Amino acid sequence: MNIQDLIRPTVKVLKPYSSARDEYQGNSDDMVFLDANENPFENGVNRYPDPQQRTIKSLLSEIKGIPQKNILLGNGSDEVLDLIYRAFCEPNQDNIITLPPTYGMYSVLANINAISIKSVQLGANFQPKVDEILKIADSNSKLLFLCSPNNPTGNSFESRSIERLIKEFKGIVVIDEAYIDFSNEESWASRLEDFPNLIVTQTLSKAYGMAGIRLGICYASKEIISVLNRIKPPYNVNELTQQKAISQLEKSELTKQQVSNILEERAVLVNNLEHVNYISKIYPSDANFVLVKVDDATKRYNQLIEKGIVIRNRTTQPGCENCLRFTIGTPEENKILIDTLNSI
Repeated sequence: MNIQDLIRPTVKVLKPYSSARDEYQGNSDDMVFLDANENPFENGVNRYPDPQQRTIKSLLSEIKGIPQKNILLGNGSDEVLDLIYRAFCEPNQDNIITLPPTYGMYSVLANINAISIKSVQLGANFQPKVDEILKIADSNSKLLFLCSPNNPTGNSFESRSIERLIKEFKGIVVIDEAYIDFSNEESWASRLEDFPNLIVTQTLSKAYGMAGIRLGICYASKEIISVLNRIKPPYNVNELTQQKAISQLEKSELTKQQVSNILEERAVLVNNLEHVNYISKIYPSDANFVLVKVDDATKRYNQLIEKGIVIRNRTTQPGCENCLRFTIGTPEENKILIDTLNSI
């Protein structure tokens, strides 16, 4: 597959904005910076941030075992996804394929970018219908979104299905791995060299506990990363976000411990949910949440709200009728949830 054939013509010829910090990349020690029209009085954020976030990429490269040339960072995963649309999808012409029930921003971003949407609902056990997906794709199908582990269902897609889709889909396959750190499955980012049309997105919002700083990650071939860098805003990740991300990424052992605790609590929660008489099904989860089917999702949601517990009612999503989604909390929060579920 030639990735150049998938890039929008206007993006191919686009000359990116070159910021002051892009032009000078030498050693900053003892240098006097009078190039970017900044306020010269030091307060910790008076200078523009590193437009390429080199320190964060270095840490991620060490943690994930992926070269820095294959990494792009964004203002949350949503910005990363939006950049992918802008790079590969021609407005009012191309389409994308989604597999509901899934993360809602894929469709929102398609609508914002004037891209039509083709959908193939997940099949048995919330797995992709590979033959149907490939059949519905046409020459204008530029992006296929696979959320694995999937939100809101929590399950991972079968590896053989994913691999076949990457190999046979004629566009870009985007695997959203926001919850991969809670799964035993290996990240598809380890297969970038095998598949030139593969993009893997991850986030620091879930396992790393930094939802508030909005930092999304994109892993892809050097060629794709180069295209996305061409169209991203010059300073899309602010200085405070970079500082906090560096601080937390240096605490990798703490993150591992928190993930381990969440998985332990997930098992405890599932065990207790099995004894709640109005829960008819608990879906397998590779994420930090559990989807369950109840007798009346809206009724149970409102009852929990009245008791001071906010969960997610997913009953409007395809295949999720009368389903509620519980995020795994602290041991204390999970006990409150269990006690309340048993009392209503």
